[in-house]
Amino acid sequence: MALKLDLTGLLAPPGSGGAPCRETFAAALPRGAEVRDAHLAAPPAWRRLPEEGRHLAACRARAEEVLAERPELVVVLGIGGSALGASALFAALGPVHPEWSGDGPPRVIVLDSIDPDWVGEVFERIPADRCHFNVISKSGGTIETSAQFLVAWDAVRAACGDDAAARRRFTITTDPAGGHFRRLADELGFATLEVPPGVGGRFSVLSPVGLFPAVLGGLDAEGLLAGAARTFARTAAAAPEEDPALAWALAHVLHMEAGRPIHVHFPYGHRLRLLADWFLQLWAESLGKRLDLAGEEVQVGPTPVKAVGPTDQHSQCQLYAEGPDDKVYTFVRLERHGRELPLPEPFADSPAFAHLRRRSLNELIQAEREGTEAALLAAGRPLCTLTLCKLDAFHVGQYFAFFEEATALAGGLLGIDPYDQPGVEAGKLAALALMGCPGHEERAERIRAERAAREPFVLEC
Repeated sequence: MALKLDLTGLLAPPGSGGAPCRETFAAALPRGAEVRDAHLAAPPAWRRLPEEGRHLAACRARAEEVLAERPELVVVLGIGGSALGASALFAALGPVHPEWSGDGPPRVIVLDSIDPDWVGEVFERIPADRCHFNVISKSGGTIETSAQFLVAWDAVRAACGDDAAARRRFTITTDPAGGHFRRLADELGFATLEVPPGVGGRFSVLSPVGLFPAVLGGLDAEGLLAGAARTFARTAAAAPEEDPALAWALAHVLHMEAGRPIHVHFPYGHRLRLLADWFLQLWAESLGKRLDLAGEEVQVGPTPVKAVGPTDQHSQCQLYAEGPDDKVYTFVRLERHGRELPLPEPFADSPAFAHLRRRSLNELIQAEREGTEAALLAAGRPLCTLTLCKLDAFHVGQYFAFFEEATALAGGLLGIDPYDQPGVEAGKLAALALMGCPGHEERAERIRAERAAREPFVLEC
């Protein structure tokens, strides 16, 4: 019932040409311990979420009201941190194909885009009056979520023919005190859940942002929180040299400083693929910063890359084994899959089948991972392996907690604020300006002038 982190392949033997080794790691550990002490002395709000039962209670109470309406579908409207956690949860723990789930809980769709072709087709096909829509925006000012909400409201109101009936088909998860959606909900009577103060979107999966869709979709939300609570408790109680989250963060920062800023997240299992998407946002948005805490320009940050095994052995590993040595690899494996799938006896005497006799897909996927690790280690590439005992809510909760903590500690080691996102905000403000948002006229004029000043270089095929 625990995560296991094997760092053996991440630290080189002493004297290995500048690559971080165990001696380098040991010398840097006091630096890491200082960052960890500061983190634990003033724990961020997201670290307390697994112990705050009121959020799960609120989600269950609202879910009981929603499920009494017997919705066929639950549609999550959001983007970025408001959507990636729910997507990861249902990819890992929900039915492989929701349409096969039978008469169980309603299917959950995460609509995390404003692509007009995709959004348009979804609303052409879903029974809007038999859906429940969970609108998620902490600030209430996310333009994509506002646009999704308008499309959904129009469809539901047209299908229901009554504003009061339409409002019952919505739950808005947002800031408890301010913002556009909070005002809208208070004025018009939409049901709400809160994004707790001090919890940013990419750290919000253990809040109602992730818990409410999980409860509606029949996932084990209590197990999710229990797993996260165990990880937070064990890392806090460990000595610094035995803290896996600190060790993982410190090793990655040392590799960044040694010229390996590309961090490949390599889960082996199709159900784990969207956990990697969640990690990519967490690692990139938290750690990619222009300024440090002193206001000095540093332009620091890792570049996370997703690879899913065994598929991406065939699409990326040639680069990883023989390309530039600028990457660090984290393999994520399952110790036990949910089912054993033995391979049938070969129907013909062929060398292609001989080594599959009396084997299983379980053995094959483990051999594929071990083979990829062996090839990368032989090429001198640094890697580690994170093992989940099995794929259930408890261990997924541990996974979320582990990487949230490691990300916060990496931010401290880099001397930056892991909780802001000025680069994202700049893009949001530019989009608002170009959409004609009042108060942004000067910004829109400047963007258009800068665009017009560029010398065109356009080619056609």
